[in-house]
Amino acid sequence: MEEEKFDLICILGPTASGKTTLAVALAKMVDGEIISADSRQVYRGMDIGTGKDLEEYGDVPYHLIDILDAGEIYGVSQFQKDFKRVVREIRSRKRIPILSGGTGLYIQAVLQNFSHTYIPRDFTLRDSLIDKEYSDLKQLFEKLPKAHSFNADISTHKRLIRAIEIAKWLEGNELLEEPDLSIEPIIFGINLDLDTRRSNISERLRERFDKGLIDEVQQLLDKGISADMLIFYGLEYKIITQHLQGDYTLEECFNKLEIAIHQFAKRQMTYFRKMEKDGLKIHWVNQNTLTERLDFITKFVP
Repeated sequence: MEEEKFDLICILGPTASGKTTLAVALAKMVDGEIISADSRQVYRGMDIGTGKDLEEYGDVPYHLIDILDAGEIYGVSQFQKDFKRVVREIRSRKRIPILSGGTGLYIQAVLQNFSHTYIPRDFTLRDSLIDKEYSDLKQLFEKLPKAHSFNADISTHKRLIRAIEIAKWLEGNELLEEPDLSIEPIIFGINLDLDTRRSNISERLRERFDKGLIDEVQQLLDKGISADMLIFYGLEYKIITQHLQGDYTLEECFNKLEIAIHQFAKRQMTYFRKMEKDGLKIHWVNQNTLTERLDFITKFVP
């Protein structure tokens, strides 16, 4: 087996696949620090719904978790900046950065150094686009002068609207380049068979309900976080907020959420496969137990 040079380890995979457990065990082996690549774990107070499991880290240092209050805006451009800063800090301590998470856009943006900047949201534009069909939005996007001046992710209706927003903003503004950060990543992707993945998701969702997931969402509402913002965060926060507003019974809420998370996990895997097509080499970890996964990874990571 040809030896791969690397200075950063990435663990990616769908929700409920055991990424944190694997990343923590690996960090202990290689003297590493974990960088979370999760678009919702950045928010304080959103703990159960995002699966932070902070006690699992033990004495392993972790980064980019609980850095903002719920209700604030955070996106890929800020993640890139924070990622570069944290990697430099970890390297200064002579330790190995371990990027771990399931937000494919964030992971791909930092590993392939996509050009992003903080571009303000245009809510008037969004309101004018939200009800349009995906095909109409794509046609509109393709006609914009700046449509191909950046690496746009147009894989979903929501992301296509954001791409239009960025392209229109770029017509009158310029992207500012940040100092580059050189990294040589080695990427491991957890690949569960469908039955195991679905079983894990359903079991974990029941556990989260038992731990007080509905109370967590109610507490966020009580703190003044708007229902619209929680719905924007998606999945647990969206559907439980709608339940608390009286749209669904508790049973309907659970069932709708279970289906939504299964669909989300499928989209995650689709995005990871897209990353491969875009040139990122992923070593797929097909084993189910932690010991077997570590045995596989240590073939590449001495």
